[in-house]
Amino acid sequence: FSFVHLKKIKMSSIVAIVGRPNVGKSTFFNRLIQKRDAIVDSQSGVTRDRHYGYSFWNGKDFTVIDTGGFMLGGEDNFEKEINTQVMIAIEEADIVVFVVDVETGINSMDNEISRLLHKSNKEVILAINKVDNSKRQLDSTEFYSLGFEKIFNFSAINGGGTGELLDSLVSLMPEESVIENNEIPGFAVVGRPNSGKSSFINALLGIDRYVVKDLAGTTRDSIDTHFNRFGFDFKLIDTAGIRKKSKINDDVEFYSVVRSIRTIENSDVCLIIFDATRSFDSQVKNIFWLAARNNKGIVILVNKWDLVDKKTNTIKLFEEEIRKELEPFTDIPIVFISSLTKQRIFKAIETGMMVYKCRSKKIVTRKFNETMLPIIEKTPPPAYKGKYVKIKFCTQLPSSFPQFAFFCNLPQYIKDPYKRFIENKIREIYDFNGVPIRIFFRKK
Repeated sequence: FSFVHLKKIKMSSIVAIVGRPNVGKSTFFNRLIQKRDAIVDSQSGVTRDRHYGYSFWNGKDFTVIDTGGFMLGGEDNFEKEINTQVMIAIEEADIVVFVVDVETGINSMDNEISRLLHKSNKEVILAINKVDNSKRQLDSTEFYSLGFEKIFNFSAINGGGTGELLDSLVSLMPEESVIENNEIPGFAVVGRPNSGKSSFINALLGIDRYVVKDLAGTTRDSIDTHFNRFGFDFKLIDTAGIRKKSKINDDVEFYSVVRSIRTIENSDVCLIIFDATRSFDSQVKNIFWLAARNNKGIVILVNKWDLVDKKTNTIKLFEEEIRKELEPFTDIPIVFISSLTKQRIFKAIETGMMVYKCRSKKIVTRKFNETMLPIIEKTPPPAYKGKYVKIKFCTQLPSSFPQFAFFCNLPQYIKDPYKRFIENKIREIYDFNGVPIRIFFRKK
């Protein structure tokens, strides 16, 4: 038995956008994540919660946090909460983008935020917003008095100057470090808070490695542990519980959630722990689809099965309910466990290894064509506007998860029902249980 506490896994950098109200933070945030997630309004204080998203620039991806506007000396409860969030954002982020407004110039709130940032010793980029003409470029020089080295003029609305700002931003990010034992699979243990994740890992290790309490949010960070026992060899990652944004009242927990999401992205297989005494609700489904969208292997662990009344709730009924909630992706292994009694906990990791092998499976192109082309010939794609699709060749693409390309004359005429038909046939023949599959139809 090998128990090695490795260093915490390396996550992508966290970038916090801070500034006083109505300087364009949310507009800049929306531009970075290329969505309209944050509400943009001329009224100050619209952003009261923190929004988070993901951005990518020059080969580096990073998490972006949009905070509420900092209010100096605010007595309103919302203003106090926003100020607390801003200060925690400064503390938790790797890099801070301090947004100011050239139209209004420097004021007392800018000076206060500047003071906090200088004390934090964090990497700071001063982003002077709304600089979209030569006069405003001249006006922006007054912000040099704030004392920051990296200063950029830009316009969040039209994107002017954003490229140079982002070039500097990603240059401050460290290169991705090689995680120890990166040749072995990584299993992320994820789920709602207080679903039994740490108890499950403790049961596997046979020692109380992680703090376990009934209070949700005990685990704050993602920790990497090497498990080598009973013929299994993998990294086991415990994460902070993921809950709905509206339920995240504790400030530190918000950043734990961000790191948990990054853990999912950096893992090979996600063991999604679900509390059998609670309903399979939308938050569990959100975690499931987050893992599926990131093309991770998935095993659902129904924990606390020892507390369920077996007369009214059978395994078959539970499975049917869960699979119905996960349609159309129902090819998922479900294991009923109890971390307390250690019921089926080794079956859980055995299933996880099986899913990992399925995810790593490579099919020889010749054999794949010999299998799939007769099926396609027997059940070809439906004609569209009198035109027939002819599929002549197919192959598995070289990637870390199963992706398949089918080459044909009219790929634009192939609709989702036929794609699902092809996917079901691949699953039926090759066994990709617990693994998302991506299928592409390309021009011959």
